[in-house]
Amino acid sequence: MKYLEDLNQNQKEAVIHENGPCLVIAGAGSGKTRVLTYRIAHLISSGVDPFSILALTFTNKAAKEMKKRIEKIVGTEARSLWMGTFHSIFARILRSEGYKLGYPPNFVIYDTQDSKSLIKSIVKELNLDPKIYKENFVYNRISNAKNRLISYTDYANNPILQEEDASSLRPKISEIYRMYVKRCFKSQAMDFDDLLFNTNILFSEHVDVLNKYQQLFQHVLIDEFQDTNYCQYLITKKLAAVHRNIFVVGDDAQSIYAFRGAEIRNILKFEDDFDELKTVKLEQNYRSTKTIVKAANSVIENNKSKISKEVWTENEDGELISLRKSFSDNDEGKMVSNLIFEEKNKNQLSNSKFAVLYRTNSQSRSIEESLRRIGLKYKVFGGLSFYQRKEVKDILAYLRFSINQNDEQSFRRIINFPRRGIGLTSVNKIITVSNKEEKSLWEIILNSEKYLDNRILNLLTPFVDLMSSFKNFAKSNDAYSSASHIASNSGLLKELWDDRSIEGISRYENVQELLNSIKEYVDNEENKEKSLDNFLQEISLMTDQDQEENQDDEYVSLMTIHMAKGLEFPVVFIVGVEEDLFPSQMMISSREDLEEERRLFYVAITRAMKKLYITYSKTRYRYGLLKDCEKSRFIKEISPIYIDGEIKNINKSFVKNVIREKTRNLSPIKKVIENKNSEFKSSSISDLKVGLKVKHPNFGFGEILMIDTDNNQNKAVVKFKTVGEKTLLLNFAKLEII
Repeated sequence: MKYLEDLNQNQKEAVIHENGPCLVIAGAGSGKTRVLTYRIAHLISSGVDPFSILALTFTNKAAKEMKKRIEKIVGTEARSLWMGTFHSIFARILRSEGYKLGYPPNFVIYDTQDSKSLIKSIVKELNLDPKIYKENFVYNRISNAKNRLISYTDYANNPILQEEDASSLRPKISEIYRMYVKRCFKSQAMDFDDLLFNTNILFSEHVDVLNKYQQLFQHVLIDEFQDTNYCQYLITKKLAAVHRNIFVVGDDAQSIYAFRGAEIRNILKFEDDFDELKTVKLEQNYRSTKTIVKAANSVIENNKSKISKEVWTENEDGELISLRKSFSDNDEGKMVSNLIFEEKNKNQLSNSKFAVLYRTNSQSRSIEESLRRIGLKYKVFGGLSFYQRKEVKDILAYLRFSINQNDEQSFRRIINFPRRGIGLTSVNKIITVSNKEEKSLWEIILNSEKYLDNRILNLLTPFVDLMSSFKNFAKSNDAYSSASHIASNSGLLKELWDDRSIEGISRYENVQELLNSIKEYVDNEENKEKSLDNFLQEISLMTDQDQEENQDDEYVSLMTIHMAKGLEFPVVFIVGVEEDLFPSQMMISSREDLEEERRLFYVAITRAMKKLYITYSKTRYRYGLLKDCEKSRFIKEISPIYIDGEIKNINKSFVKNVIREKTRNLSPIKKVIENKNSEFKSSSISDLKVGLKVKHPNFGFGEILMIDTDNNQNKAVVKFKTVGEKTLLLNFAKLEII
């Protein structure tokens, strides 16, 4: 068992645990995957039949990677494991046993789009208003019910749920739910939620099947246990009820998926179901510096609902967390891209070493634009590039068609969205006539009585009037006024606003972010031409995808914090850390919601290995208005001794002692931080000249060797007495002339 030599004492204790329930609390970067992998390998090495081991994960990638690692240790026996995602394992059981519920072995599995399409058809058949009964909302309502094991009959008989639906003017959801289930069954289909829901029904109504799998699975292991929902935990608890060998690994501090139904109580109250539970805590972090680990600890300790632990590391102290303030979200994007450029050159780092994390997808816009401007490759994870998202492309199509009525692609996109009864057949007919007559689309539409039948003519008339009014409005108004007018009067904003699902809210926010960028363009005094036409010309380069399509693996990663869970990067930027944005204004109405937001911030901090930047803006465009912003409460919860920029706010003598103790291994840059002068007054960039003596708030006194203001870079090379020569970006690194 040579593999045990790779483990620390606590990891080894978890891996060699013999029988009975075991909860492994795995702090960030503590080797969770290694423990789970070695635990399974150890069971097989100890004589446990791999066919009797059930290991459940949340991603197929995680399952495949663990299986490969196990196979390296124990050989091909690992291939006999029951290992996979909850959905894949339960589908396997249902393929074999589903006939007891009336399903054949080859039942169909509907994906999300299949499900929404069916719901859409049912809404239409019931003659319900599709604007009220949007398929996204109804789908999420049904999904949440299934994850709580609420059948359509239970739903219809639940007075609380019925009252909620009546209050939202959707009293027919229970009827849609009933028809949806019936239609799925008629089609011999299950959706993703059914794979969990029906497995529970199978085990509840057919005890013989439950007994069969209880005897088969001598050991049940679960990864990311903090992310399990009620339904998933109930199934696994039933399966482990006989042998009681249930081994779960997770971290309550990283429970961030409540919006998907995850129940943090599953891990917090696990001992209530297994009173003979053995708990092992993995508290040594192998990923991050001491500064980052301790900063994360100082944040998460503010949560009340948690399992007590103290994550620590033997890694170096590392640099202090860099807290940066910008004037606006646009400036924030420029600042982040410039800092990445500077870090790359100073430390010879590749693009792949950097990640920019944000609370919502809409925040990527200013980061993307700035990275493009300075030529840094990037990739947006968890969604399309901002300008390639459907809702953004929809509104841009309206704006472009308002300027140029010969744009065929924009015409195809907007002619029946929002719906106005003009189907694909009619659209194709218009385009065919246009090509045949060698006239523009707009000419054919304006003279439709000559070329098209009366039905299409009647449908096109309101569209012609609408687009003509948009064109005239744009001629006499600036880009933002025009875009806001078009977004509102086209019906697009209302369409998005009416969808109150998580996805719908995100799409609405993305359109608002586009409008914010247009407002920013209009407010920028450097842009002499404020027209919509000029704005569209400017962003046409931004939306060109040639560069992204040819990207290699060397890109800066942009993603939401939810997407970043489980990943790590040497240099991490957490952007937009402001009140009402992070924590989200929708997540501060209860302590439970606020604590989940804090756990999300904890996850963001612990993605960083070597260097962490946290940024926030004084102002940010929201809903077309420039709003004043306040630094997030989460920043204030980080102990100031770990932050570069906040340290001046605490006792000076205390700082000197702490810095001396905490930064023995830090770079000279950080060792002189106590020399900051609170009376520092920066000089104007235009006053800076080669040869002048200057003072920097961090580096002290120096002499300017070189100034470069070409291409608005505003760079200076300064030779400091304490740290030698430094290249500074003057927009951010201020200097005072002595």
